[in-house]
Amino acid sequence: MLISIALIGGAAVGIVRVSRHLTQRALAQTAADAAALAGVAGGELAASAAAGRNGAALQGFERGTEGDGFVVTVDVSVGDEHAVARASSGP
Repeated sequence: MLISIALIGGAAVGIVRVSRHLTQRALAQTAADAAALAGVAGGELAASAAAGRNGAALQGFERGTEGDGFVVTVDVSVGDEHAVARASSGP
């Protein structure tokens, strides 16, 4: 009985850790997507604000040319997770 309780407790701790990791990863990607889109519309300050509104910190911002428009690439972090997103001003 004691061994079963220990195994169930260990499994519960593992599930909580995996759940936290997956949640942070999803939040980071959502924040990165929002920041990239905001960056296209308003530059680095807008990207940083969008990341912050989504619980993330902007770690990197790049703007380059692409065709007739430009492309923005951002790197954000939430906890230990990082995510990268890219958006362009063109079609």
